[in-house]
Amino acid sequence: MQGKLLRAHLGRADRCEGKPLYEAIVDRCRQMHIAGATVVSGLEGYGETGRIQRRRLTDPDEPVVVIVVDTAENIARLAPVLEAMIPTGAIAISDVEIRRIERSEGPSASQPE
Repeated sequence: MQGKLLRAHLGRADRCEGKPLYEAIVDRCRQMHIAGATVVSGLEGYGETGRIQRRRLTDPDEPVVVIVVDTAENIARLAPVLEAMIPTGAIAISDVEIRRIERSEGPSASQPE
């Protein structure tokens, strides 16, 4: 199945309505019935300001990426909502092939017997 991959690049310290922005984005995705969202914390990065963001105890603004995969239609609905929520950052949208994997019961194919 063809779909879209949306990556929202933010800082961990970014806030929305009193909570971390990445949490607000995941909550909004659930409200909009988006297939799923994953938050990934980065070790290091920089954006348009050129300021290096690193994972350190003294720097609470490490880079964070929210990754969303869904249909083109759902990503098209989601993108403007996220644009309104993000004070500074970037959103990247790419074409992807989605392969859904679902096993009901039994041993995982990756587990040795």
